[in-house]
Amino acid sequence: MMRSTDRIITSHAGTLPRPPELEAVMGPLFGTQQIDEAEFKRVVPGLVRDVVRRQVDIGIDIVNDGEYGKRGGFSFYVQSRIGGLEEAPPDEAPEPHNITARDLKEFPGFFAANMGGFARMAGTQTQGGRPVRINAPIFARQKLTYVGQDQVQFDIANIKAAMEGISGAQAYLPAVASGTIEHWLWNRYYKDEQEFLFAIADVMHEEYKAITDAGVILQIDDPDLPDGWQMFPEMSVDEYRRYAQLRVDALNHALRDCPRELVRLHVCWGSGHGPHKHDIDLRHIIDIIFNVKAECYSIEASNVRHEHEWEVFETVKLPDGATFMPGVIGHATDLIEHPELVAQRLVRYANLLGRENVIAGTDCGLGGRVGHGEIAWAKLEAMVEGARIATKKLWGR
Repeated sequence: MMRSTDRIITSHAGTLPRPPELEAVMGPLFGTQQIDEAEFKRVVPGLVRDVVRRQVDIGIDIVNDGEYGKRGGFSFYVQSRIGGLEEAPPDEAPEPHNITARDLKEFPGFFAANMGGFARMAGTQTQGGRPVRINAPIFARQKLTYVGQDQVQFDIANIKAAMEGISGAQAYLPAVASGTIEHWLWNRYYKDEQEFLFAIADVMHEEYKAITDAGVILQIDDPDLPDGWQMFPEMSVDEYRRYAQLRVDALNHALRDCPRELVRLHVCWGSGHGPHKHDIDLRHIIDIIFNVKAECYSIEASNVRHEHEWEVFETVKLPDGATFMPGVIGHATDLIEHPELVAQRLVRYANLLGRENVIAGTDCGLGGRVGHGEIAWAKLEAMVEGARIATKKLWGR
């Protein structure tokens, strides 16, 4: 995995704006419409080539496929890749998990007015203060299996083909963490929570290993580690730390046989546009995050609720050999960050962690989470320019 050996390099955390041609085939990012398979396979490879080239042209060093091959967004896409799932009948549907539950207690009027949203591409997250389902509730009623081999190989083939002829850049593919899948998948088969989590981990191991076996960097998307705190308002910090560590144990089980140098972890406090007042402090979980067997750690860091947490790294050090990718561009606002602000954020982390260990990144995937694709691309351009400014300040050239 690239490091910032002589300059601050850049990447981003996942989803990129979807072009109209992709929307025509797949529908909204979190949609569940039927897909014309032939048209999907015809259209996606070319769109991946285009989005990879656009990232490289902007100056991004570690690029991805925009998550264009995923059906249902960064997490729900695995519904078509896991066997043993069953849509719950309406009379059995449990109350959906709510990643704003702690905030909801203090700000019921805000959520009742439908002003809180998981992401603009999903519409509203709440209805009258209650969480609204994006997809139907899904049960595991039998042994889970991985049936997504063709889909993940399609993703791998597309990103590798798109990288042909490109030098000086690397490719990554995101895949959702086992614990985050548990946000929407309900256990009706396994004896307890631990057995269920490790069963999901065994399934996702097949996807993770396929990506790293292909020599592509694997990004684990795991908002669950911080955002699960909001889902369980009754938990104390100590109880939540045990919750989070169990999910890290399951994730590390899923990452067995995956070279650490090809794994990076992305965590954030959920992508909801809302107060985030009751998010868990990074200081309570940073050691648990660093227990994940990854080489690079990508953490939301420019959100106004979390930007101050750079101070955590005045006393906390990176694991040996690791790199850190702070979010220096946000997804919670359409304001385009000034490159000088981006540079200030990067220099701050470089002074704490070592300039060679810092990579410029985003708080989350920008596609669909800001108001328009034009804004997302402008934010990425600001990130690259900010990295250039930081390089001048840190290397003197």
